[in-house]
Amino acid sequence: MAFRQNKTVCAKMSTFMKSLLVLGLFWGCGRAEIRSAVIDKGSGKLTVVEGYHEGFVAWANFTNDIETSGWSFLEITTSSQYNDRIQAYAAGVVEAAVTSELIYKHWMNTLMGYCGPFVSDSSYCERLKAFIKANLEWMQEQIEKQPTSPYWYQAHLVLLQLKGLEDGYNDQLSFPTGHFSINPMGFILFQMGGDIEDLESALNKSSQTRPLGSGSCSALIKLLPNNKDLFVSHDTWNTYQAMLRIMKKYRFAFKASSSGSNDPLPGGTQAFSSYPGAIFSGDDFYILSSGLVTLETTIGNSNSTLWKFVQPTGTVMEWLRNIVANRLATTAKEWAEIFRKYNSGTYNNQWMIVNYNHFTPGKTDIKEDLFVVLEQIPGLVVYSDKTQELLRNGYWASFNIPYYEEIFNASGCNELVEKFGPWFSLDQNPRAQIFRRNQTQVTDLDSMIRLMRYNNFKEDPLSMCEGCNPPQNGENAISARSDLNPANGTYPFGALKQRSHGGTDMKMTSFGMFKEYGMIAVSGPTWDQLPPFQWSTSPYKDLVHMGHPDVWNFKPIKVTWTP
Repeated sequence: MAFRQNKTVCAKMSTFMKSLLVLGLFWGCGRAEIRSAVIDKGSGKLTVVEGYHEGFVAWANFTNDIETSGWSFLEITTSSQYNDRIQAYAAGVVEAAVTSELIYKHWMNTLMGYCGPFVSDSSYCERLKAFIKANLEWMQEQIEKQPTSPYWYQAHLVLLQLKGLEDGYNDQLSFPTGHFSINPMGFILFQMGGDIEDLESALNKSSQTRPLGSGSCSALIKLLPNNKDLFVSHDTWNTYQAMLRIMKKYRFAFKASSSGSNDPLPGGTQAFSSYPGAIFSGDDFYILSSGLVTLETTIGNSNSTLWKFVQPTGTVMEWLRNIVANRLATTAKEWAEIFRKYNSGTYNNQWMIVNYNHFTPGKTDIKEDLFVVLEQIPGLVVYSDKTQELLRNGYWASFNIPYYEEIFNASGCNELVEKFGPWFSLDQNPRAQIFRRNQTQVTDLDSMIRLMRYNNFKEDPLSMCEGCNPPQNGENAISARSDLNPANGTYPFGALKQRSHGGTDMKMTSFGMFKEYGMIAVSGPTWDQLPPFQWSTSPYKDLVHMGHPDVWNFKPIKVTWTP
């Protein structure tokens, strides 16, 4: 049954290729791996079996196509015949069952040396462990104190899913019926990658992972002329060791709360780009059954006086807040209101929330509620409706610089401009200028992809770096290629140096695609105007990159899902 469903996906792709052949789209149909989590009739315990079973609590359909397309694909479905808690736990269990090999490789590639037995900064690692443990304990207390709260009900389900993922990977299934613990240095680290970047500063880590000015993603919301369509796109910027990717779709049959109402969860179905071991996107880029598309780029915080707001109690880490908001919100403003609660001051981002329920192709009399922008730093969250600005300008670009003046100044960006110049400014940053110049050329899917993969740093004057030698810089583009900067160059700050870092993907959706949770996606560093990234010939060939293809020259694919 499931194997036939994968054939259906390929057939749909063939139809799409005929209509969009100019994009060079393709789909690699690998062998599907199916697992079902069921209740064993003899023991009454949850167990995992091969294939699809009608009485499933949760089932997973997984295809590893990384060698062909740069992506693997995972669909998880849960059954409303069981209570939400066992569904959530089972969802984690079946994900581990089909992705355990990739989880192992991704851990080895990205986390094996982090706070391991031979780290030099062991005192920081102890502080981090204590912080995470205290935060988990505080959340468990809130879950127990507020059993009717939709927020804490969903937070509980998220933690159960994470528990199931870790138990499933370790082959130690034991559904928790009461208070349960999560390993503070286990798979929660997969979820907390962005949070940990800021916790390193807040907890005084001696050497920090993120260099000054390091970009983390580009995003573009683009209205076509006469509102013919609305494109939403995102490039992840990341270390190249993190390029084991899974495109995921979750269909969870949870209720919104424990109140007894059978109201379905607004964002119960989600499609998103993700990673092995992660139960959220992390990029972030989501298409939701509520009609919302949510995405972010990181803005960070350079004001050390704000780290006092980062505390283990009274806060929920960013990764979990965005899952809860994605599940519960029905409007863009409601998403912002839910997300702003329990601000952790970690993984500080600019979030863009697009509500396709308020968009009709060709309709121009849109007033508000289509588009909201939120920014977070420690101690402060600001958001507002930006529909009219999107309509007036025809686009919204996001490139790791805060938009709101209050956030810009409070986070220390004004001081960075004074010290390093306009590279840190909202209007004169290289990507701001490239987006402003090139977004007018976007007229269809092909031109949108071309812009989001754009990096012509050797020829484009807007990619020039003041104070750099050589002046051309691979960081200064929509999709960065910092690996191509010379190792012996001179640079004013760390982000502009040669690094194993750059744009590692592109995702985009449209009014037509989002309704089917569809998107176009490209995996790996851009090679449109530049040579493809190749591990064996790069300066980083000795970095651990288990499971990676050697050459990253993948073309765009159309992501579709089983009905």
